[in-house]
Amino acid sequence: MKIKTKLRAGFGFLFVIVLGFGLIALFFLNSISSKAKLILKDNYKSIEFVAQMRNVLDGGDYPFSRANAQIFERNLEFENNNITEPGEKAAVERVVEGYKRLKIASSFDAIKAAEREIRFALSDIETVNMRAISDKNESANREYSRAETSIAVAASFCFIVLFTFVINFPGFVANPLSEFSQAIRQVGNGNYLQRLHFNNNDEFTELASSFNSMAKKLHEWENSNLSKLKSEKSRIEAIIAQMQDAIIGVNEKGEVLFLNQLAAKLIGVDEQTTIGQNVSELMQKNELLKNIIQPQGDNRTLKIYADERESFFQLESREIIVPNIETDDNQAISSSSRSAGNVYVLKNVTQFKELDQAKTNFIATVSHELKTPLSSIKMSLKLLKDIRVGEMNGEQLELLEHIQDDSDRLLKITSELLDLSQVESGNLKLNFALTRPQEIVQFAVEAVKFQAEQKLIVLELKCEANLPEVNVDIQKTAWVLVNFLSNALRYSSEKSKVVIEVVSKQGFIEFSVRDFGKGIEEKYQKRLFDRYFQVPTDGQNKSGSGLGLAISKDFIEAEQGKIWVESALGEGSRFCFTLPTA
Repeated sequence: MKIKTKLRAGFGFLFVIVLGFGLIALFFLNSISSKAKLILKDNYKSIEFVAQMRNVLDGGDYPFSRANAQIFERNLEFENNNITEPGEKAAVERVVEGYKRLKIASSFDAIKAAEREIRFALSDIETVNMRAISDKNESANREYSRAETSIAVAASFCFIVLFTFVINFPGFVANPLSEFSQAIRQVGNGNYLQRLHFNNNDEFTELASSFNSMAKKLHEWENSNLSKLKSEKSRIEAIIAQMQDAIIGVNEKGEVLFLNQLAAKLIGVDEQTTIGQNVSELMQKNELLKNIIQPQGDNRTLKIYADERESFFQLESREIIVPNIETDDNQAISSSSRSAGNVYVLKNVTQFKELDQAKTNFIATVSHELKTPLSSIKMSLKLLKDIRVGEMNGEQLELLEHIQDDSDRLLKITSELLDLSQVESGNLKLNFALTRPQEIVQFAVEAVKFQAEQKLIVLELKCEANLPEVNVDIQKTAWVLVNFLSNALRYSSEKSKVVIEVVSKQGFIEFSVRDFGKGIEEKYQKRLFDRYFQVPTDGQNKSGSGLGLAISKDFIEAEQGKIWVESALGEGSRFCFTLPTA
């Protein structure tokens, strides 16, 4: 029999037992309810009618007043319509006859005789109904006792049946599962010879067959792959040892798992004795190892004396995540992932560092050498424009304007390259001084005022009053603001406006320049402050060298500030930077 059929039969049997017990209880409860209703239904009303009529008689008002007569007659009529017990009708008729004589009686004796007859009749009605209530109550009690006995017998029977079912039935499912749990635990401990045997012709038999097949294949796999695993481990160790980069592996317990010969040479330890030692203890004796395992800040370039010279190494660290399969006695096999430790790789970047230094020196030399001829060109242009040298026609003047624009652009690029070389070589010098933010803004506005007037662009200044001073390099900070304004004017349409705003925010002064041009696409915003990066243009605006914003970022960060951009297509751009207050 299949497990599903067993479960259906078992729960069906439970349903029949519960339903049968419920029907028995419902039958007896209905019987008791009907008996109780008989007690309170009619007899209680008759007693109430009698009491109302007796209250009228007890008033002693003869003949009755109109109100009392109505009360007596109404209750008498109700009682006449509520005759339910034997002998009750005759008593009611005696009341009727007595009431008739009471209404026509004129003498005191006649009234008393009629009243006495009515009271005796009312007493008989009350006695008949009280006796009926008592009899029906006895009948209800007998019915209740019978129901109580029957329900107790049915409940005892159902309890015995259900208790037997609860004790025995789960074994059909629990016993095979227990055997499976023990077998799985054995396999988890490496006993691949564990087997299960069921002969019930159900799902457990099929599952046992699959389990036996799995255990057999695991046993075969263990025997066939053990040597292969050892060979692969040796090969991986050989690959790590022969790699050109220094590699150090630390497991999740903080122990050195492996390191190649180059890594051992760099940190000055013995390769064989170091493996297996706790890395925290080694760091206490080896400062270089401490800088590798716990690098300070975001600088991942280490300068190490190797090969009889200073060499540069780029540090890379990776957390090793491996699949993890866990088994539990009460749960199925679960698959997850866990950390197996970290691998630290030191790549020798000395050659690239030297090339970068050579590039920086070349840029500085070329930029410096270009300044002299550019200055001569600007001086020659100024002399050519002097009418004392000689007048020129319109075409010649236009050519001179183009030459001057190009020479100004070359001079600006040359200055930016010189600034960049200072930053890259670490020779950036800042002359810090306390200054008011308004002075920096006024200096920058004056520098671009003529450029704004040429395009009829309004420079709108929003500056809070009583701003605290900042401790910065005035010229370099103003240069950043001028760079922002120049870009804003370049990409703004004529007769528009550029907003310069200076506000105080939580210990910082925020400078911002907002234009209302076409804006910058989101995919370009993250790269705006990268060196040599230029946003693609439509050809209407001349692009710069791609260094202005990168140098601006270096200047602001050197002053412990932050720089960023906010922009959306069609809404313009807002370039901002903050500086700490003094």
